[in-house]
Amino acid sequence: MREFYLTYFDLTSGEKYFNPTKNYTSYFLTFNEGGCRIELMHRSDIADNTGKRGLIKGLAHFSITIGSKDAVNKLTERLRKDGYIIEGEPRTTGDGYHESVVLDPEGNYIEITE
Repeated sequence: MREFYLTYFDLTSGEKYFNPTKNYTSYFLTFNEGGCRIELMHRSDIADNTGKRGLIKGLAHFSITIGSKDAVNKLTERLRKDGYIIEGEPRTTGDGYHESVVLDPEGNYIEITE
């Protein structure tokens, strides 16, 4: 997961945190503009989710803005070429955003917007 976000989005990563008591690890990934962060956590006692993540309770998706319509189209094609699932093709939505939707390696929905 860490490599996915570092490879395709403008993020930097903090050092790996490890809690041996809980067998828990995490990384904080930081967007270089705006200071927003994503924490990628792993615990061995959490079972895989078998449902389609965008259609179950909890986080439905999050959006990452990458600057332009052309950037959305190019990144979508790069992700497709690299074997990731494009859940929503590039399009302009009813509320005026140009976006596509890709699934990250764990199946989380990411809207890529201009």
